[in-house]
Amino acid sequence: MTPLRMVMMGTGEFALPSFEILYQTGHEVVGLITQPDRIAPGRRRQHDNPLKQLALSRQTPVLQPASINTSEGVKSLLQLRPDVLVVAAYGQILSPDVLRTPRLAAINVHASLLPRHRGASPVAHAIWMGDRVTGVSIIQILPALDAGPVLSTVSTPIGPTETAGELEDRLARLGAVLLPNVLRDLLAGTARGVPQDPALVTRCPKLKKEQGQIDWSQSPTRIDCHVRAMQPWPGPSTHLLENSLPSQRLIVLAVREANDRVDAPVGHVLADSQGRFLIQAGGGQVELLRVQPPGKKPMAGSDFLCGHPLGPHARLGADPTV
Repeated sequence: MTPLRMVMMGTGEFALPSFEILYQTGHEVVGLITQPDRIAPGRRRQHDNPLKQLALSRQTPVLQPASINTSEGVKSLLQLRPDVLVVAAYGQILSPDVLRTPRLAAINVHASLLPRHRGASPVAHAIWMGDRVTGVSIIQILPALDAGPVLSTVSTPIGPTETAGELEDRLARLGAVLLPNVLRDLLAGTARGVPQDPALVTRCPKLKKEQGQIDWSQSPTRIDCHVRAMQPWPGPSTHLLENSLPSQRLIVLAVREANDRVDAPVGHVLADSQGRFLIQAGGGQVELLRVQPPGKKPMAGSDFLCGHPLGPHARLGADPTV
């Protein structure tokens, strides 16, 4: 059979393993569509784009339109004469005109077991919602967001201490393994998508910076899920409040439920003879295992307390200036 002509559409790190494996399938990678180069906030240099670097090293044409959905963007795609569009973490919703450009199909590598967690932040939401299992779905793309028939899936347990960043790295590699068989089936005309059940749909919009703020009224289990879900972005954070002293923002990197039983207001720091950094949460206590104060490296919660002794009325909560 004649090899497929494939165009990759992706930008983030999640897409890199899928892009790498396309070069190992025996098909032809005829182009990469990726987001325009941008300057990282607070920096002078552009964000690294590993997909672009790989494409250039393989002499694959790279296109970086501000919007692929314009007439110029669609025209540039048509000129590549793709049989298949392979999309992963691209960052733009594709118009019907774009979806009509490939001869066979446009497919998407999505980091959830669809129809659960349709949207921009499936990995973070899987951890945040306390899911025990997640996975990757490869779907045929339809105009409705993440609603297309499922061509292939793989599932995996979520580790008890796994952060969103760590889980996304694993899912990226798992999803890439699915691609060769999906491409084989598309070429042979044997691909059969399974429709998604509308009754099982959940949605996960793009995360906002303020969602990193920890709510100490939640249960210890929910707080642990939140802390892991918000890493690496927007970062799980809280403010240390001590009477008349200026509040101090703390990034909280790891927590666990404590077995202590103390009657105290939510958010208050609890005295502990073992030097643990304990906080009263809703219905239990939480130990802060790892924190990062402003301008410093991550450290154990106990080490933070050694260098920053707290008074009896210290507590953690929202930024009082907001």
